[in-house]
Amino acid sequence: MPKLIRLYIVNVLIGFGLAAVFVAMLLWFNIANLWHLVTHSDKGLLAVFLLWFSNGIIFAGVQFGIAVMRQKDDDDDEPRGGLGQHAHMRHDHATIPVRADQGRAPFWQKK
Repeated sequence: MPKLIRLYIVNVLIGFGLAAVFVAMLLWFNIANLWHLVTHSDKGLLAVFLLWFSNGIIFAGVQFGIAVMRQKDDDDDEPRGGLGQHAHMRHDHATIPVRADQGRAPFWQKK
């Protein structure tokens, strides 16, 4: 299996695992009386599944994004950041001629 596909699958599984922990904590601590709503409704399991799945998509995407951003690129030997690249730039101000109509009203006023 290619390394990128393996990285994606592992991080999606981690994200959905974190989502399961998150939903379990929401139910355990009874946030917004969620435990009562889920246990006293015939659609409670569907609601828990949808809550887990939607949070799983978000957590998996964030987890994969973090994993990609943490990868190193060690072959970069160039100078890093700073203002050295702008040290020799000179800013010249230019005069731009603009025609001014005296009789023109502002755009918000009707003629």
